[in-house]
Amino acid sequence: MERLGRSPGFLLVMLVCVLLEWLWRRRIARVGYDGRGALASLAVGIGNVLAGALSGLALASLFAAISRLAPVHWPVRDWRVWLAGFVAVEFAYYGYHRCSHTIRWMWANHAVHHTPEQMTLLSAVRLGWTHLLSFGWVFYVPLVLAGLDPRMVFALLAFDLHYQFFLHTEAVGRLGVLEWVLNTPAHHRVHHASNAEYLDCNYGGVLIVFDRMFGTLREEREEQPIRYGLAHPLDSQRPLVIAFGEWRRLAADLLAAPDLRAACRIALGRP
Repeated sequence: MERLGRSPGFLLVMLVCVLLEWLWRRRIARVGYDGRGALASLAVGIGNVLAGALSGLALASLFAAISRLAPVHWPVRDWRVWLAGFVAVEFAYYGYHRCSHTIRWMWANHAVHHTPEQMTLLSAVRLGWTHLLSFGWVFYVPLVLAGLDPRMVFALLAFDLHYQFFLHTEAVGRLGVLEWVLNTPAHHRVHHASNAEYLDCNYGGVLIVFDRMFGTLREEREEQPIRYGLAHPLDSQRPLVIAFGEWRRLAADLLAAPDLRAACRIALGRP
């Protein structure tokens, strides 16, 4: 479910914002723009769309079957259901996102998103191709079993992904009181940091409240400049290396494991 799904109108908004950010970085901030990295993000993003279309068909059928097992079905036309569904999806996303950083099998897919070494809007589209294999979708199964329409869950996740596009930038500073409730560019910059003191934090999607509740919130600090990218960089801008680099590392460690128990500890342990 972590995949691109953009309407033509939103694609136009994305393009305008990317151009404005490019001008800001080159002419105002004068920090440069990683063109090769941007092209790599676009290539990986296209791969995500293609892989997501295939996995989306499989997940749509699976979630429709799961929905038939639900003891209740909440009405899609009731705004209160949408509001409750939004909070429920945010909570499920927080759990999925946190586990994607703490379970190596899930990290192998999610690591793709953390490979950019410059924080720009186009880094938002650098998403993994193997979400189906990494089992991130399992976190949303309880919502469907609780009676939420799968179409609502998918729609709310799409909104979440669209919102997060605008978080991937250095052009927006802190946003005052909004920082208490919403995930903001400042919060998300910290999430993408590879500095040891910033690792594994700020997992929210649209909201940051669950990070506050569960103690995973960290603030951006001027005295500690952020270093983006992976703690162990892939040192490549080739799309296939980006998409499967962490899977290759994981496979090598699994093959070197002395027995099945050790292999399970590797796959389910921390990255």
